[in-house]
Amino acid sequence: SRTASRAFASQACAFTPRGVKFAPREQPKYTQRVFKSTVAETPVSGETRDTYNISQHVEGTDACLKVGLDNLGITNPSMIHRNLSYQELFEHEKANDEGVVANAEYGETFAVDTGKYTGRSPKDKWVVLNPGSESAENIDWNDINQPCEPWVFDELYDKAVEHFNTLDRCYVFDCYVGASPNSRRKVRFVHEMAWQQHFVTNMFIRPETTEELNNFEPDFVVINCCSQEDTEWKRHKLHSETAAVFNVEKSKAVIFGTWYGGENKKGVFSLMNYWLPLSEPAQFPMHCSANVGKDGDVALFFGLSGTGKTTLSADPHRALIGDDEHGWDEDGIYNFEGGCYAKTINLTEQTEPDIYKAIKTDALLENVKLVDDMSPDYFDVTKTENGRVSYPIFHIPNYHKPQMAGHPENIIFLSCDAFGVLPPVAKLSSGEAMYHFLSGYTAKVAGTERGIIEPQATFSTCFGAAFMTLHPTVYADLLQKKLDTHGTHTYLVNSGWSGGAYGEGERMSIKTTRTCIDAILDGSIQHTEFKKDPVFGFEVPVHLDGVDPGVLDIRSTWSDPEEYDVQAKKLAKMYADNFKKYEGKGSVDYTKFGPRI
Repeated sequence: SRTASRAFASQACAFTPRGVKFAPREQPKYTQRVFKSTVAETPVSGETRDTYNISQHVEGTDACLKVGLDNLGITNPSMIHRNLSYQELFEHEKANDEGVVANAEYGETFAVDTGKYTGRSPKDKWVVLNPGSESAENIDWNDINQPCEPWVFDELYDKAVEHFNTLDRCYVFDCYVGASPNSRRKVRFVHEMAWQQHFVTNMFIRPETTEELNNFEPDFVVINCCSQEDTEWKRHKLHSETAAVFNVEKSKAVIFGTWYGGENKKGVFSLMNYWLPLSEPAQFPMHCSANVGKDGDVALFFGLSGTGKTTLSADPHRALIGDDEHGWDEDGIYNFEGGCYAKTINLTEQTEPDIYKAIKTDALLENVKLVDDMSPDYFDVTKTENGRVSYPIFHIPNYHKPQMAGHPENIIFLSCDAFGVLPPVAKLSSGEAMYHFLSGYTAKVAGTERGIIEPQATFSTCFGAAFMTLHPTVYADLLQKKLDTHGTHTYLVNSGWSGGAYGEGERMSIKTTRTCIDAILDGSIQHTEFKKDPVFGFEVPVHLDGVDPGVLDIRSTWSDPEEYDVQAKKLAKMYADNFKKYEGKGSVDYTKFGPRI
């Protein structure tokens, strides 16, 4: 039978471009290793690989009719694999030669190579601009939310349907986005290959019963036509032959030309960022991690890559709600997802034990180098620095099984300030919280070439600009209302440099950052003395148990305090220049809560 899965080569776990043939390669011989674990450990209660067992294999000329694909125009496949169990996914992946089996330390893990796209392709993401529609009015049209014309989507949709109508079989996954029954959305994915169903099975909320599947009416459908390309992209006025196009009014999306799993995940996150603020009552979607203490106190961690969002939310004394995407509705916080999608670069059990141990049977590796004995080498980044692993959240032993909790007591904005200006922790007023939320600041070192040591400021609004579908002030107004309603405390935590900028000062120790986080979570920070920062205006603690008072007074760590003043004014101006685009926008102008220049 004809299936798209044959496009994946079994050798080297690499995608075989159409028209290119590789010589057969003998699989390396290796000695079977003794794994520390072969399947996910069974938690005390909650979901396991065995409790998710509602698969359907619908066969016959009326298979599409029975599953509801005929409503999409897909009528030819006579075998539809719907919501396969983890064991079935593993068997299909191997039988289809969609990748190889890696000998990860804690269990056999399926591994795939996604070809030339090892990350999202933001320039190839498009949203249909339907004239006169609600989305046309509400979407913040820009370089991130790029508009395309309705006829372009219609042609691509027909092309996707036509392709699936040449296949004898396909994979369908019905899922929820959001753990909260009152706020979740239902999404259907139509895929060509088992491993892509595996990815979304890991990442989204899995239905629990056959009845849920039988009564499933999707709010949105994603048809992933990854093996095909948009050969008419120039006529369509798109960026390349790769395209991910979302039509809000038609409740459908099509994906062409990229095998990267994260394109499924982040596309749906962007949709949640559109839907929730416009719902009644309005809800707040967030790009953050979340955990909860034994007393039910919830903490949220916002931060860009490299600030410690995942690491700092993984706390042995607290349960993980989720590591990336959440919603905040009338009942509290809830995870959008049913799993985690972590980077594997330089991964060790010592540095990230939860992630390392989660790589076992039912996890899925993407673009990770395998050595001769088929074990992963997380330090070999010749393919990409964006090697990834997706896994169901029940692979984390200390996860919060309901995936929902109450309203947050604390919100932490994480930054890694390479200019050496920001203190390790500061308390923010409600207005200052909005300013820093809209700014979304961190800093990176501008390259690794000899002599280049100047830090580079990075501002990503709402700590996730790439996924914000509406204007950023919409999300800021929602956050402001939530903070005022629930009395949530907000803090800025900096894990960057002290004693000077990058190249002169030293990186703050993880112990210092952890101690600051602990003081926030146990409430002790609220009982200390604060002093106002003369430039940024926020409140800085004078004393915290376990933190060097000299580090709290960040200016005193510099050998030349006047040089610090120059650097502080420099960073303050960067903040102000970036914030000009928000002046006079939204219900409140938060400019006045920024640095004093």
